Amino acid sequence: MRTLTTLIGNSQKLDGGAMFGNAPKALWQRWMQADDLNRIDLGCRALLVQEDERNILIETGIGAFFSPELKQRFGVQEERHVLLDSLAAVGLNDADIDIVVLTHLHFDHAGGLLAAWQDGQPARLLFPNARFVTGRRQWQRACKPHARDRASYIPELLELLENSGRLHLIEETEHCELLGPDWRLHWSDGHTPGQLLPEVAMPGGPVVFPGDLIPGAPWVHLPITMGYDRFPEGLIEEKEALLSDLFSRGGRLVFTHDPNVALGRVTRDEKGRFGLDEAEKAAHLLAN
Repeated sequence: MRTLTTLIGNSQKLDGGAMFGNAPKALWQRWMQADDLNRIDLGCRALLVQEDERNILIETGIGAFFSPELKQRFGVQEERHVLLDSLAAVGLNDADIDIVVLTHLHFDHAGGLLAAWQDGQPARLLFPNARFVTGRRQWQRACKPHARDRASYIPELLELLENSGRLHLIEETEHCELLGPDWRLHWSDGHTPGQLLPEVAMPGGPVVFPGDLIPGAPWVHLPITMGYDRFPEGLIEEKEALLSDLFSRGGRLVFTHDPNVALGRVTRDEKGRFGLDEAEKAAHLLAN
């Protein structure tokens, strides 16, 4: 038995121009409305996979580790650690998670590994029984970041992960022994080097968590990239390859940053343009 459940984490408001790269506001505001500071609403969604008496969590969102002034700077909306509330709603807590899969180590995807900020207290790692899985090359990037993305990583988190003895760095292969044969791994460099995109086999077609390769439904459109992407032209090629593959296999995507769409099936029209069908705000998929 395998169950997939999308879980909401802390939400953000970020600059719409940064999130849509070189796309003009006249285009992207059709999809997401900006506030008076030009910020759009973004989610930080995780995917819980329950199988073979183990709980696997894909990503942890931004969490609540930032101090109040940094929360304001990065538009984090809630004070509490929302992902922990979402886990509690399905009868779990962080100690029940056996594996955490991290597509990459930017703070809005891995910050939820840390406990909520407390004045005067050092950073504290949650998920005490989990093994933490990420790509070796992304780990190397995080440890020696480029000046352009240095601020996207959390040095204290990297130290805690390394000292935990439970960090599992994997090479860029299609399968991972720890996850098992029903999991397939895709890899992407366009947003950040060595981003890991896990795929889970389901009866209705494979489900892929594409991280920041395709952070939400508007980014399914091939030319749309983020200003945060390191290599946008390469990202478009990676996105086209993944979407073509999933369309051929009836695949679905789970979006980490889309505030309204959790999951959708990949479509393609007569002009070759990709889109979504069966879009859902929340997802709970069950496999026998």
